[in-house]
Amino acid sequence: MSFFERDYREIITKAVCGKGKKFTEATNTISPSHRPTSILGCWVINHIYNAKKKGDHVEVTGSYDINVWYSYNDNTKTEVVTERVNYCDHVRLSVKDENCISDDLEVVAKAVQQPNCLECKIAAQGQKIVVEVEREFIVDVIGETKLCVKVDPNGCEKDDDYEYDLSSDDFSDIETDFLPSSSSSSSEE
Repeated sequence: MSFFERDYREIITKAVCGKGKKFTEATNTISPSHRPTSILGCWVINHIYNAKKKGDHVEVTGSYDINVWYSYNDNTKTEVVTERVNYCDHVRLSVKDENCISDDLEVVAKAVQQPNCLECKIAAQGQKIVVEVEREFIVDVIGETKLCVKVDPNGCEKDDDYEYDLSSDDFSDIETDFLPSSSSSSSEE
């Protein structure tokens, strides 16, 4: 038996083999049914996404709805326009472990910044609405890798050195109101 076989073990386990992060600002143009006079509000809802590894990066595809509340007809009427936006973000892996031994990789993506409206304004031509949206993702690529661990020559020993003496003064500050009393009758009757 060689020195390596006696003192070390190779363990195959799942580990994070890649990490990445990407912040995106996108400009979306919305065409309302009426010529807007002013913007009254804008919000982004119904965000869904999924991620998969593609080569050296992770591709996050998703969509969200932009809702814009605006006035028209010289601020005499209002309307909400909704537009579905699809996107595809390529997240570069800044950390890559080349020691991954499997091709069956799991990708976990988390939106650390859900799509959020930064600015909503009427375009210079006056007919369209321009919405600036931000979003940010972090991704982890999980795969199998090998670890090399040193083996303790004594093995795993049970440690019985931890015995507790509940009568010691170390426990005098613990409230014992919840404990049942040792006698069932009271001396103050």
